[in-house]
Amino acid sequence: MTHPARVEPAPAAAGHRPPSAGPPRAGRPRPSAPYPLYLVPSAVLFVGVIAVPLVMNIGISLTQWQGVGPMKWVGLANYRHLLSDSQFWASFWHSVAMIIAMAVIPAGIGLILASALFDFIGKKFGSRTASALRACIYLPQVLPIAVAGIVWGWILDPESGAVNRLLKDVGLGSLAKDWLGDPKTALLTLMAVLVWVQIGYPVVIFMAGLQRADPALTEAAEIDGASWWRRLWRITVPQIRPEIYVVLLTCTIAALKVFALVFVLTQGGPGTATQVPSYFSYQNFFQYSQVGYGAAIATVLMLIIVLLSAIFIRVQNRNQGGEA
Repeated sequence: MTHPARVEPAPAAAGHRPPSAGPPRAGRPRPSAPYPLYLVPSAVLFVGVIAVPLVMNIGISLTQWQGVGPMKWVGLANYRHLLSDSQFWASFWHSVAMIIAMAVIPAGIGLILASALFDFIGKKFGSRTASALRACIYLPQVLPIAVAGIVWGWILDPESGAVNRLLKDVGLGSLAKDWLGDPKTALLTLMAVLVWVQIGYPVVIFMAGLQRADPALTEAAEIDGASWWRRLWRITVPQIRPEIYVVLLTCTIAALKVFALVFVLTQGGPGTATQVPSYFSYQNFFQYSQVGYGAAIATVLMLIIVLLSAIFIRVQNRNQGGEA
């Protein structure tokens, strides 16, 4: 019996690779580094800057300590005292005023200004003019808070300040006041300064959101005869809702931990008229030498910020899920 001759495979041509061998090695992507390695720098910063100080602050809040010398463990005594401290609750309610001044009012005014710059100034005078005006409005955000506070202290000075001089020049000298020294006007005056400082941030964010809004919807509503206000509230606001949530969340957090302007302008006074939790914590840390109590105030403030942030994010996710 004869066997069929074996057919030997032909030798591969130079530079040719069998299909099963895959692409040439030179064409394969290099294996990337393991994903967690990219997180190491940020994780180290998080641990060193946030996690460790947070744990230390919580630990100190459970002690009675003057900043030097031995610590005395008191457990939750500082927190129990906090619940009955009328000065803390007064400062907490002042934080509500800060939220109105730094989140609610700037968001409302910023929405109107951004829409006016985008719809009127930008279309009539060009985008460069709108950008220049936007930069002018944003300027207080660039200034150091301490510098802005010192300048406003000069402007509101009861003797030589520009506000009282202007009132006297126009015949309204009876309205001149010690704006920051009168308990009846100090909080409202501080709120007005905070509105001035904060107004530029929502304007910039909202104008960025208007860039991605669909102009066809606005044009169709304008053709149908809708007024500018109706177009703003019915068409523009729903389209930039994510930006509105971002502004309200970040500005609310900034309002809860506001410190610099209070320190420069009023130092919580007169009396406790402009006291806020962050400054109250500072006083206990560095003026009253009640470090444990100051740490408890800071811990409670942190928990309030985390809770409000979670509520904001949950509401935003629910609304986005409903729209989808």
